[in-house]
Formats: sequence, C-alpha cells, structure tokens
Amino acid sequence: MQVMSLPRKPLMQINITDLYYALSMALDAIEGELLKTTVGHGKRVAYLSFRMLQETGVPASDLADFVGVALLHDNALSEYAREERGMAVHRQSDGSASVSPLTPSEIRADNACHCIVGERNISLLPFNSDVKDIVLQHHELASGKGPLGLTPERTNFRAQLVHLGDILDRVFDLRHVDLEKAGRIQDFVRRNEGKLFGTEVVDLFFHSISPDLLLDMCSHGAEELLRQEVPACIRDYTREQVEGIAEFFARIVDYKSAFTMRHSLGVAEKAQVMARHYSWDEDKVLRFYLAGALHDVGKTMVPTGILEKPDRLTDEEFSRMKDHAAATRYVLSRISGFEDICEWASNHHEKLDGSGYSQGLMARDLSFEDRLMACADVYQALTEKRPYKDGLSHPKAIALMRNMAKDGKIDVDIVEDMGKVFDDGSQVEASELQKNGKTLWKCPVCGFIYEGPEPPATCPICGAKGYRFLPME
Repeated sequence: MQVMSLPRKPLMQINITDLYYALSMALDAIEGELLKTTVGHGKRVAYLSFRMLQETGVPASDLADFVGVALLHDNALSEYAREERGMAVHRQSDGSASVSPLTPSEIRADNACHCIVGERNISLLPFNSDVKDIVLQHHELASGKGPLGLTPERTNFRAQLVHLGDILDRVFDLRHVDLEKAGRIQDFVRRNEGKLFGTEVVDLFFHSISPDLLLDMCSHGAEELLRQEVPACIRDYTREQVEGIAEFFARIVDYKSAFTMRHSLGVAEKAQVMARHYSWDEDKVLRFYLAGALHDVGKTMVPTGILEKPDRLTDEEFSRMKDHAAATRYVLSRISGFEDICEWASNHHEKLDGSGYSQGLMARDLSFEDRLMACADVYQALTEKRPYKDGLSHPKAIALMRNMAKDGKIDVDIVEDMGKVFDDGSQVEASELQKNGKTLWKCPVCGFIYEGPEPPATCPICGAKGYRFLPME
C-alpha cells in the first residue's frame, strides 16, 4: 500500500538568545526616550534577576527563558504611551485586572496598563517554560500598594526579582558602580524590605548580589556576563511561532509612531504574498516574512518628535530619520544566522540609481530580494491609512510606483507583477490622479508622487522635506 506523505511544515532555526539581546537595544531606545532610563537597562535587569533566580536551583532551560522575559519586561512601553494611557484599570479581589477606556478627564498614566499589555505581548513568544505573570506583576510592591494591589505572597516570585533589578537600575544607574555606591545600594534594599521588596527577595539579593558582582557587571557589561553564564538557545520554530515573534516585535516598532501603526506587519504580509508568487520555497518565504516585520526596527532609535513632526524637518532631523535604515542593519547584524534577513530588511530604502540610503547602493548591488522588499515597503506605505492621509487605491498606488520605476528608483518588473498580484478589480485610471484642482508633487529624493493642493510636510516614503517637492506638468 502506498503511503501518502504530507508536505513538510517549514521550520525556521533561530538563535532566540541573540534575537532577544539585539532587540532589547530597541527597547532601550524607547525606554530612554519615555522613561529616561540609561542604555543597557534591560540587560542589567536581566543579569541581576538571573543571578538571583540561579541561586534557587531552577533548570537551565528555565533560566534561559527567564532571561528572555527579563530583557523584554518593558516591551509595551511604546504601545502604552500611544494608546493604553487612555485606559482605566479595574482590579479584582483575586489580583486579576482588566482595562476599559477612560473619559478624557480621567486620562492618566498607570503602570498597570503597560504591564497588562506587556503580558499579552509576551504570550506571543514561544517560550518552553512557564513565564506567565512575570511581566504582568513586575511593578508590584511588597506593601501591596502596587498597580494590581498584590502582596508578595500573591505576586509571582520571578516578577519580584525583575522588579528589584528594575528599581535598582533606575534609582542608582548601575552602569557606574564603586564600593561606596554598592554600600548605598545594599542600604536601600534593606531599608525598603516590606515596602518595595518582599523579605524572601531581599534575603536572596544579599545571598547572591555582592558588591564585587555589581562592580564586575559595571566592568564587563551585563550582556557579556549573561552570554558567559547562560547558554545560547537555538531552536527550530514553526510558521505559527515565527509569526508570533514577528507580531511581537512589529508591535514594538509600529507603536513608536501613530503614522506607522501596523506598517511592519503590512510590509511582511505583502512580502510574503509576492514571495509565494515567485514560487520560493516555504522556508525562504518565512525568512522573507520575518525580514518584512523587522525592516523598520531601527526607527525605535529615532526620536518620536522627528517621526511625527508636523512641520518640515531640518537637515539634521532628516539625517536622523534616514539613520533608521543603518540602525536596522546594526541591530539585525548582531543575530547569528540572520545574515540574509539583515540584508533584505536593511536595504529597503536603497534605490536602483544610487539615490537611496543608508549606503547609496546601485542596481548592481541590490539583489532581487532587496528590490522586492523595497517595493513592498513603498506599496504598503502608499495604500495604508495614516493620520495625515487616506490610503491610496491599488490602481493609484501602482501608477505612482510606475513613475518611480520610470525614474530608475525601483524595479519596473516587480512593480508590474505587484500590479497583477494585488489587483482588486477597481478601475481608476492614472489620469484621474490630477483632478479637482489638485496638483501632483514629486519627491526629488525617492520619486514619490503626492496629490494635493500643496506638497506634504515630509515625504511619507523617505522623509524628505516637503518644500523640496516639485510640481509635475
């Protein structure tokens, strides 16, 4: 009897440890902007809490997962700052909580909100051990006066370890420690026993975190020490798990700005559709999808004031905006096994005529995959709705992309293929772009065409100043 074999489900091998370390840099940038924390905050919190948990004798696999959660404990800050600050927290007697919209007069910042959102986000990641409630409860106080009102007996113990590391780094800036500061840190922990920290956690701190360890972390850096003491975790992940990873990090990136919410996943989805159109194998499709989700991770390092500035950007601000592509390369280059993903993601603003950024590559330097990612990014930017514009119809978007291709900016064959693949049946001629007294304005940097009585404040594709746009005949 012939046995029918089922198609192999694609698996993607990821060094998840490298991924967490690299992308914690993105969180560092967001935390620094929103909370004024110092560079490396997540890694120092992870190292201190790891050393304390290690003393309890938990399995090595648990330690690796715990380090990942500790690195990403503040994952929801950008999302919270964008949307969730307008939410009220309803606490139940059993410690559970839910959120609902606040009225305008009730809008306020609340630690519970970003903990709740962060807990939801962290559940998207494929951990092998139980990490439930660590993020949710990492701001609880021993006094019971934390955001969820939990006492140590009702608070996840590992969440308490993250809380202690988080407080110490915020209060004392653990990048710089000497013996005098180490003594003050010990005094602080002891004085706040029963107020900020539970007795069990305080005892564990004095058993595992010596002044010498604090000085060693200062000298060598938390990431180097973590890499020495926590084995790298390299696993195979299913499509569903990779999609969860992609959504987790896309949320961090896209919620940095109201202008780009859902942009990264939109690019990932368009990239995936086109990859399948070209009959790539499913393993490569999956890697290309993840590259799309991560292509703008460098924007976490661009100040929100620049991303959302309503006026024209100065030359310096425009330069900072363009830096995000180089920042994406820097972050992703730190992940072993991501070499192709790094290239596809980082080159999405390069142009065939060399006018793009951040490296000014020419057509001969850009692979087909690079060109496809650039087109997916442009198409998504044109068709998605943003606060300052409605999304363009498919025919309008393709008409504008054909103009860009004619100017030697993007690949003409890919544009024509996208025109067919995403055809939604609507019939809008390119000539309809110039009606009702509106003018077409052309960006001299990337070739983007804008329709309106005046040019935009900035180009939605490359960020060029609006006054550089030229009217088209």
